[in-house]
Amino acid sequence: MTKNVKIAPSMLSADFSKIGEEVKRIELAGADMAHLDVMDGVFVPNITFGIKMVKDMRKCSSLPFDCHLMIVNPEKYVEQFALAGADYITVHFEACKENTESVLKQIKSLGKKAGVVINPNTEVENIQSLLPLCDMVLVMSVYPGFGGQKFIAEVLDKCRAIRRLIDENGYDCILEIDGGINEKTAILAKQAGCDVLVAGSAVFNAIDAGEMIEKLRCKE
Repeated sequence: MTKNVKIAPSMLSADFSKIGEEVKRIELAGADMAHLDVMDGVFVPNITFGIKMVKDMRKCSSLPFDCHLMIVNPEKYVEQFALAGADYITVHFEACKENTESVLKQIKSLGKKAGVVINPNTEVENIQSLLPLCDMVLVMSVYPGFGGQKFIAEVLDKCRAIRRLIDENGYDCILEIDGGINEKTAILAKQAGCDVLVAGSAVFNAIDAGEMIEKLRCKE
């Protein structure tokens, strides 16, 4: 472990009744970006928030917004999320499959960072050809839909494989992991080569969010 990871608190674990205050709180606590989980109730069995919530949060924070679209037909909405203030827009391979490449190009054409997401049971080979187009790859360490789930350690092998592909080919791409991140699993994720850790409950339920963010960085 030679580098400090970045921490992206997941707004899914925030108090939605005061979402503006919550995004300001994590920014003041030292977060590197805000992770925004957008769920449509179709691709995943949960509904969270949409374009307006992203736009309203944008008024309250200068953090980079990492918009994770857990939705079907993301190509219909990426432009609206870009206009709402997203900096990174990531889409699921499982939701796009044959048109993932075109969606990534669409995101980049809007001047935003583009990323692909894979679920725990999706093989790395499915996205290998997409890596040159990606600014970010997000590996889910839980099945998407709900916060507070247990970390699936088996995905660490996928992280290592993606890290090797990025490094060996010199891709300008960061590796992110999302799901069940806490003080213990953060170390494992960092050892597996992850650059960004998405943490929801660990940060928002902490007595001191800033202290927890620093712990999750796993500084040597």
